[in-house]
Amino acid sequence: MERAMLWFKCAAMHDPVRPVIKQPAVIGWEAKQRQIDLVIERSFKGEELLRRMKGWFTVDVHQAIDIIQQHGKLKVLDDYELVVETRNPSQMAAVSQKLAEMFGEEAWLEPIAKTLLT
Repeated sequence: MERAMLWFKCAAMHDPVRPVIKQPAVIGWEAKQRQIDLVIERSFKGEELLRRMKGWFTVDVHQAIDIIQQHGKLKVLDDYELVVETRNPSQMAAVSQKLAEMFGEEAWLEPIAKTLLT
């Protein structure tokens, strides 16, 4: 299994940025005739996190998701980091090449050393 961090160029500042989860989403309820104190905390899944970043990057995140899904998947590690995960290095290379072809220097992968994954 191969993993890489997914980087984009920021639409506002044009510097390298990557989506991370700073705090889980907190979902609750409101009732008309009573108070409901119950809430659910949950982090976004990989694709969901990237879709919510639409407009913050100089690339179309939906196109990036389509490219990644052809050879791998988006995954959130430790409820924080968004990574691209593939089965082998050739699939990771294919994702990287297609991102470069579609977006140039606007989106890229940074491989994560296997020693950091253990």
